[in-house]
Amino acid sequence: MKALSTLAPLFWKYKGRLFAGIIFILITNVLAVFAPALVGEGVNTLKDAFTLIESGITSSTELQLPEILATVGSWMGVEKDWDGTINSKEDILRLVTIIAFLQAVLYMIVFFIKGVFLFLTRQTIIVNSRLMEYDIKERIYSHYQKLDARFYKSNDTGDLMNRISEDVSRVRMFLGPAVMYSLNLLTLIVIVIFVMLSIDRELTLYALLPLPLMSVGIYFISSHINKLSDATSASQSDLSSFAQQHMTGIRVIQSYHREVKAAARFEKESDNYKDKALKLVKVEAMFAPIIILLVGLSTVLTVYVGGLSVIEGRLELGHIFQFVFYVNLLTWPFASVGWVTSLVQKAEASMKRILKFLNSEPEITSPDSVSPELLRLNEKGITFKSVSYTYPETGIKAISDFSMKLSPGKIIAITGRTGSGKSTVAQLAMRLMDPTSGSITFEGIDLKYQPLNEFKSRIGYVPQEVFLFSDSIENNISFGSSNPEHLKQETIENAAKLSAVHTDIVGLENGYSTILGERGVNLSGGQKQRISIARALIRKPDILILDDCLSAVDTKTEKHIISSLQELRSLNPSIATLMVSHRISTIRHADHILVIDNGVVIEEGTHEYLVTLGGLYADMNTQQEHEAQAV
Repeated sequence: MKALSTLAPLFWKYKGRLFAGIIFILITNVLAVFAPALVGEGVNTLKDAFTLIESGITSSTELQLPEILATVGSWMGVEKDWDGTINSKEDILRLVTIIAFLQAVLYMIVFFIKGVFLFLTRQTIIVNSRLMEYDIKERIYSHYQKLDARFYKSNDTGDLMNRISEDVSRVRMFLGPAVMYSLNLLTLIVIVIFVMLSIDRELTLYALLPLPLMSVGIYFISSHINKLSDATSASQSDLSSFAQQHMTGIRVIQSYHREVKAAARFEKESDNYKDKALKLVKVEAMFAPIIILLVGLSTVLTVYVGGLSVIEGRLELGHIFQFVFYVNLLTWPFASVGWVTSLVQKAEASMKRILKFLNSEPEITSPDSVSPELLRLNEKGITFKSVSYTYPETGIKAISDFSMKLSPGKIIAITGRTGSGKSTVAQLAMRLMDPTSGSITFEGIDLKYQPLNEFKSRIGYVPQEVFLFSDSIENNISFGSSNPEHLKQETIENAAKLSAVHTDIVGLENGYSTILGERGVNLSGGQKQRISIARALIRKPDILILDDCLSAVDTKTEKHIISSLQELRSLNPSIATLMVSHRISTIRHADHILVIDNGVVIEEGTHEYLVTLGGLYADMNTQQEHEAQAV
C-alpha cells in the first residue's frame, strides 16, 4: 500500500469527520453485540421458566418479578395486586409473556438506535470519501494545467480522462467503503471476541478456528487480483483512448466509409478488455464461496462443541444461540474482507497510475516573479537570438539559427513552404516549448525568467487548428478575456466585428446565445477561425500571434480582417503582431516579412522588395496570383 499511503494528508485534513465516523461505528457495533446477548439471556430465562413448569410448583418460590417486568406486566393487563411471587403455572406463563414482550420491544429499540448510528456512519465516512475525491480530482486537474504541450503529445487523451475519472473513482472506493468496512470489521471482531471469551474460552477457540485459513486464502488471491487489476486498468485506458479518437474523427470515418472497419477494431479492443475483466471477476468470485464455507464451518463447530458443553452442564443453552448469532454477525464483515481487499488492490493500482502522472514535471517552468535586476532593462517586444529547435520525438530540426525582432506597433510576417518551420516560430514565441539553443526575450528578459502566467496574459494567440468549446458563441469569444464575467455585450460584439464574424452570428436563430456542437461542428471552418480571432482580440493583448489563421476564409473576409488589424494598430499603437501564413495576400501589408525554407531564413524585407528580389517569395506570389486568376 505504498501508493495509497500518500493519501495520509487527506485523512488528516478531514480527521474530524473520520474520528466521528469511528465513534459511530463503535456505537453501532456495541449495539449489534448487545442484541444477541439479549436473545441469549432471554432464551436462558425462558428455559428456566419452562423447566420450573415441568418440575411442578409445590410452594411459593423465592423468584421475584423484577420491577421493570412488573411495570411492563401492568401495561399488558397483569393484575396490579400481584406481588410477583410465582405460586402457580399461570404466574409462570404471565412471566414468560412479559419477558417475551419486553425482549421484543428492547430488540426493536436496539436495532432502531443501531440504524440511526449506521446512517450517521455513512454520513461521515462516505461523505468524507466524496470530499477527498473532489480534492484528488482538483489536484489532478490543476496539474493538467501546468503540463506542457510535449506531455500531451506523448499521452493519449482517453488515458488522461481515465485517470481523472475511473482511477479516482477506484481510489474513492478505498477512501470510503473500504475504510468503513475495515473499521467496522476491526471494532466488531474486538467486541465480539471479548464477549465470547467472557462466556466460554474453549467454545470461542473452536468458533474462530477457521478464520486463519480464511486469511491465508485471501492473501494468495489478493496478490493475483493486484496483477489482474493492473492489466485491466491498462486495457480500459486503451479502450477509452480508441473510443475518444474515433468519436472525435467520426466525420472522417464516415467520409471514407470506414464504419465497419472501425467497429471491428473497437470490438477487438472491447474483447481484449472483456477478457482481462472476466479473469479478474473470476478470481474475485472465489472470495464469497471460501468465506461462506468457513463461516458455515464455524457455525457447525459452535453448535457441536456448545451442545456438548450444555449436556455437561458447563454452558447454558442461550449461550449457544448467542454464539451462533455472533458467528453470523461476523459473516458479512468477513465476507467483506474479500471485497475490501479487492477494492484496496484496485485502488493501489489506480493510485500508482495517478502518482506516475502527478510526479511528471512540466518542462516549461518559470519563476513566480521577475528578478529586480532584470526589471531595469528597457527593451520592448519579443526578440529571437540565434534560435534553433529540434523536435525530441522525431529528431527533426524545425528551425536553425533563427533571429527576429518584433517591436511594439509593428507587424512581422513569416512565410514559406509547408513544413518549413513557420508554426514552430509561433509556438516558441508563445513559449509552448523552449528552444534547443539560442534565446527568446520579452522586454529584454529571457522567457525562461518570465512568470509564465503573467507573460501569457499579455499574448493573444490564434492557433492554426481552431478549438471551440461546446458552449454559446458569446462564451467562446469572452473566453479570451481575463475577466469574462464582467464583459459587456457591446465589447463582445466589437471583437466579432473586427474579426468579420458579427454578421454571421446575428444571422443565426439564437445569435450570440447559439450553442455550438463539439469543437464548433455546426459552423464552417471560416466562421470558427473568425470566432477564434475575436477571442484573441477581446483580450486586448500586447502581442498578437496569428498562426495561419486566415487559411479558411475567402478573399473578401480576409481583406476585412486585415483592415481591422490595421484599425486595431491605430487604436493601440503599442500592439505587436506576428503573422504566420503561406498566403501572400495575408502578409503583403506587413512591415517586415521573413521567408523560411527548411528552418532557415533565406529572404527578408518588405513585400515590394521580396517580389523584385526574384527568389522563393516572388515564386510563391506569382503562383498564388495565377491560382487566384484561374478561380
